[in-house]
Amino acid sequence: MKSVGIIGASGYAGAELMRLCSAHPQFEVAFASGDSQAGTAVGELYPSLAAAYPDLLLEPWEAIPAGLDIVFIALPHGASQTIVPKLDTNHILDLGADFRLDDPSLYPTWYGHEHTAPELLDGFAFGLPELFRSDILGAKAVAVPGCYVTTAALTLAPLLQAGLVEPTGIVVDAASGVSGAGRAVKPGTAFSAVDENFTAYGLLNHRHTPEMEMALSRHAGQDVELLFTPHLAPMNRGILATCYARPTGDETTAQLLETMALAYAEEPFMVVSDSVPATKATLGSNSVHLTAQRDERTGWVVAIGALDNLVKGAAGQAVQCANLAVGIDETSGLPLAGLYP
Repeated sequence: MKSVGIIGASGYAGAELMRLCSAHPQFEVAFASGDSQAGTAVGELYPSLAAAYPDLLLEPWEAIPAGLDIVFIALPHGASQTIVPKLDTNHILDLGADFRLDDPSLYPTWYGHEHTAPELLDGFAFGLPELFRSDILGAKAVAVPGCYVTTAALTLAPLLQAGLVEPTGIVVDAASGVSGAGRAVKPGTAFSAVDENFTAYGLLNHRHTPEMEMALSRHAGQDVELLFTPHLAPMNRGILATCYARPTGDETTAQLLETMALAYAEEPFMVVSDSVPATKATLGSNSVHLTAQRDERTGWVVAIGALDNLVKGAAGQAVQCANLAVGIDETSGLPLAGLYP
């Protein structure tokens, strides 16, 4: 068994990590922190976890024992930069944005402040297994990408790498469930604000934009530029990304789908179909559903991806990366099938 610590277990991503680890054949949660909830039983804060963790209490993160095999960090951006240098563990999986961007000069522009530990950036693999698996295998530190980035990158990557769409002028129009905003109560995510509402936010300057461009540029081997607009949808979980790109040739819908299918033929969590993806189909799973179509009338290529933002978009992807980092079956502890209805 691999001993696991979860820093930030009181948040939604942290709770999802605990749920997935409880069913993992080789992971055992030995420590869970939640500074604002320190001293609270895990099962009291999240009754859904009571049977899995009847005796586990949340503690301050500073109480984390040395020598754990794996530490997951599920904290808001900015926190990991000060915590990572203090950890004594074999593998670090950071779900925040602190170590995702390879260029430290981008952090002041997109996150509003300088990076406090730029010397550590090169030591983190970018944790998107379907695109960068070789970097993650055996890695000591992994920066797990955001949910929007994961959806858009996996949707567009095969088409860009094959040279079927232009690398500039791409539009990513995506909607997320409210859990993507975290557990903390905010005026814009309260029930009365979200129910029967659909709104865009982060126009022109959302912080996941450079992360998408970095991942796609690295995978495609050329500079990629895109316009990203996120939306908040009145649902708990899920992300649907509709991506628009200009074709470079006259490939048909069938050829676009074939390119996607071949790119992900050996990927256990990827589903390529001519059906339109739906977030409900991915609920609770680590799977990603994709499609692509060519609109002959306007000339645009439309590619769509759907996933569960708390599983493949956060905790599930972190577990997938941890499996690769410690050298066990990549699919261990991760559900392939979604919950329905």
